[in-house]
Amino acid sequence: MTAGDRPVCVIVGVGPGTGAALVHRFASEYRVAMIARSADRLEALAVEVDGAFSYPCDVGDGEAFIATLQRIGDELGSPSVAIHNPVVGARGSYDQLDPAILAESLLTNAMSLLHLAQQLVPPMVEAGAGVLLCTGSTGAYEGSVAMTGYAPSRAAQRTLAESIAKTVAPQGVHVAYLVIDGVIDTASMRGYYPNEAEDFFMQPAVVAEECWRLVHQPRSAWSFRAEIRPAHRRW
Repeated sequence: MTAGDRPVCVIVGVGPGTGAALVHRFASEYRVAMIARSADRLEALAVEVDGAFSYPCDVGDGEAFIATLQRIGDELGSPSVAIHNPVVGARGSYDQLDPAILAESLLTNAMSLLHLAQQLVPPMVEAGAGVLLCTGSTGAYEGSVAMTGYAPSRAAQRTLAESIAKTVAPQGVHVAYLVIDGVIDTASMRGYYPNEAEDFFMQPAVVAEECWRLVHQPRSAWSFRAEIRPAHRRW
């Protein structure tokens, strides 16, 4: 199979941690359409990774995001895999939270999933195959005092994904939700947790490998909810 014949994978939310690792992992067998706000990061990855294509976009802007997805379809073809990995949010209790922060979080973390699904899942249904994978967090199941600017959007993302899964699984489309219960190893997180041991952090390449496994599960045994966490973490 030549590079031009490879199936298409869309990765939404290509940050320096999990997103970049997903690009490296999936570009081995897919043409990867990368979406993120940082054009510089995407352009650097497109140079570094053969088969990766840059599509800068703020997915919180619904119209711009839909136009970007349509452009990907026109230029690369209909994606057979879509990975929803954006994250926006801020710490703070409900009485301290700027409502605009939660609104942005809901647009980026949840509404963008609806746009992604509405644009890409119907062609998958028509083909009788395809995968929509969401990366999420413990906040999708547990609220906390400090995470009111973040957790509600993850809960919305998770329940939306579950609704989509129950609708399209009988039509051959696999929808899965990966709970990432831990801190991804990035420079910013290292700065936020400077005194933690090495095994406190989750390695992005390992997270990407679990995403690869979920995307390629056999049809006879699909997961919806999967969870990963460091061995030390209490739950």
